Amino acid sequence: MVRRLSGSRHFRQRLVLATLKATTITIEDIRSGDAAPGLRPHEVSLLRLLDKISDQHRVEVNETGTKLRYKPGQILGGTGLEHDCGVHRGIGYFLEPLILLGLFAKRPISIRLKGITNDTKDPSVDTFRMATLHMLKRFGVPLEGLELKIDSRGSPPLGGGEVFLRVPIINSALTAVNWVDEGMVKRIRGVSFSTRVSAQFENRIIYAARGIFNRFIPDVHIFTDHRSGSAGGSFCSTCGRSPGYGVSLVAETTTGCLLSVDATVSYPHVDEMNEESENPGVMSPEDLGVQVASMLLEEVDQGGVVDSTHQGLLFMLCALCPPDVSKVRVGQLTTYGIETLRNIRDFLDVKFFIEPNPNSNTVTLKCVGAGLHNRNRKHS
Repeated sequence: MVRRLSGSRHFRQRLVLATLKATTITIEDIRSGDAAPGLRPHEVSLLRLLDKISDQHRVEVNETGTKLRYKPGQILGGTGLEHDCGVHRGIGYFLEPLILLGLFAKRPISIRLKGITNDTKDPSVDTFRMATLHMLKRFGVPLEGLELKIDSRGSPPLGGGEVFLRVPIINSALTAVNWVDEGMVKRIRGVSFSTRVSAQFENRIIYAARGIFNRFIPDVHIFTDHRSGSAGGSFCSTCGRSPGYGVSLVAETTTGCLLSVDATVSYPHVDEMNEESENPGVMSPEDLGVQVASMLLEEVDQGGVVDSTHQGLLFMLCALCPPDVSKVRVGQLTTYGIETLRNIRDFLDVKFFIEPNPNSNTVTLKCVGAGLHNRNRKHS
């Protein structure tokens, strides 16, 4: 059976669900009305990444790139893998598919990814390291086999970042969850980074952010990660190719929930910035610190056991669980979260019961998992 789809929306999620469900898909009219029709470079890169961790699959793309036929194969996983993610999307765009597919692979995945570590489009690698990986333990994934190491940072437009990811396989299936109590925030942790700019940028971000947090909670610690190097000349193996700075923050609650936000400032052209100067056309470190602190407080105020960025992944994990009831609570449903629920319904035939709570403005969701087992696992 071939599932026929149309358009470019949720391309990444469709590929992941098709692979997990072993469903052949045909996607037509991929930006057929655009001035530049067809697949984008980051989507082609994702297909190449799937090629590296899979076997016996088949990908057919027409000449204009507006039609794709994808027949999934076996998810092999593997060690010693490398992939250049390019500079059109951040490494975070590729991490979520790798994690979901890696759990159901034949062998654990260890892969080195190169590209942009921090940008404005995708969750930062820090968010994945500090929040996303820890969320998986709720579903029975052992933390011992999970690792995300940041070897070098890369900001837009030229990237130059590099991370190392390890994902373990699950022996049989995930574990259903009853996760509805977010608790109270007990501490805030984070990391502020800068590449090819003055190290003082990080301190200024932290000072501004702490000025907001100190009104509410005393336990705040934001680490610094400065990668030096000349913006115009000398090569630095850990500081990427473009100047930039940013911060990723996580609020940890009394029940072990992790709510995360991140923000990044980068420069369109390398020659717009040197190590000591600032460009008045971009956000200052102080404004960035205030902005990201306010973003985290908004996430906390929304309620729920995960932040808005992680809604889609949370729903996917619930749907992939055994045929037991999973129950979770989130804040206001995001557009991406709603579309994820629709894709889960279409591919896995899993429907969520949604119950709004007008008193807390949160939403409780319940579902019976699809019962997906790791059919690729090597049996002894």
